[in-house]
Amino acid sequence: MATKLASPAAAMTALPHFSGLKALPSSRVTMLPKIRRGGNGGGALGARCDGFIGSPTNLIMVTCTTLMLFAGRFGLAPSANRKATAGLRLEVRDSGLQSGDPAGFTLADTLACGVVGHIFGVGIVLGLKSLGVI
Repeated sequence: MATKLASPAAAMTALPHFSGLKALPSSRVTMLPKIRRGGNGGGALGARCDGFIGSPTNLIMVTCTTLMLFAGRFGLAPSANRKATAGLRLEVRDSGLQSGDPAGFTLADTLACGVVGHIFGVGIVLGLKSLGVI
């Protein structure tokens, strides 16, 4: 910020100061030039996802979330209606949650499996980035 103030692009202009209807003696004020940011939108911020769809990060996240949802839906992972025992076997139990799904996959199961899939995906992405593979 200090370099911008010291740059020759900063313009010195005189702005009048008013007290009521009478103008006070003018003083010199430093004004920074208006910076125009590129973009085609008239909004405050613009979002672009040109390189994201189909990127390695996107593919890893979609794959991990899909696999976890698949595992939860088809009984390969614990869910609200299938609890894991001490021997890591899945037992069917009535959780009291209503579902229109024939397998009993509930909204809570969908959210939980989606979260766990995202956690796995973030771990894989961060691990691969730290190794320099991505």
